[in-house]
Amino acid sequence: MKSFTGKTLRWAWRNSVMELTLDREPANEIGLAMLAELEQFVSAIEGLAPETSACIIHSERKHGFSAGADLRELYHGSAQLSGKERVSGVRAFLERIHAVFNAIDAAPFTTIAAVHGVCFGGGFELALTCDIIVADKMARFAFPELRLGLIPGFGGIPRLKRDLGNAFIRELLLTGRSVNAARAQGVGLVAQLAAEGEALRIARATAEQIVKFDGVTRAAAKKFIKPIPHEELRREIDLFCELFERPAVMAALGKFVESTDAMPYLP
Repeated sequence: MKSFTGKTLRWAWRNSVMELTLDREPANEIGLAMLAELEQFVSAIEGLAPETSACIIHSERKHGFSAGADLRELYHGSAQLSGKERVSGVRAFLERIHAVFNAIDAAPFTTIAAVHGVCFGGGFELALTCDIIVADKMARFAFPELRLGLIPGFGGIPRLKRDLGNAFIRELLLTGRSVNAARAQGVGLVAQLAAEGEALRIARATAEQIVKFDGVTRAAAKKFIKPIPHEELRREIDLFCELFERPAVMAALGKFVESTDAMPYLP
């Protein structure tokens, strides 16, 4: 399937390049609806891979790339369940999202995240599945999960450990503060820094360069340089579920849901 338009995202294939556009109001929160459509995207990868050199993931939303997991949906879906039922439901969701993110991470073509604005939590973790991150100068990256008594659950820490130094990871995780695109480039998280509003254009120019090269060599090089940390990803799910069982987490989620701030996830 070379094109698709859903309720939360769409994709289109043209001249060996696929573009996946996130488009869910207000800020591309990742919940069950987006997960289901991401699963459709992943199911299309195998058929399109032989013809595809690059894939660009970007956002149509003005607030940014993605604010992360849909915490309101998480709270309302969990609040009426017992502790064991809550954990079972969350584990099932995490296993599905990990399967999708691992498939994007391992795709044989080159993946590029074109990031602007907010790139937090699960949205940040989606960007980390990509081979290259292009960010405009106003982009900000953060793991705010500790505010809720949790850790990132979509694979972010194992992927950051694979790609970057631990000092930067500990700062992101343990402070919950965001970093700007310039700092992210300085530590090697962002490959290319673009002017405001120019990330998608730069990503498209990068894709045009990638198309020139042999696909077999590109896939082999990617597999060699970018191993997926499966064991750590499984341990992350276990730790997230262990933390999620605590009453303090539901209390923190309830406070988040009751907030009147338009974007309470902002640091």
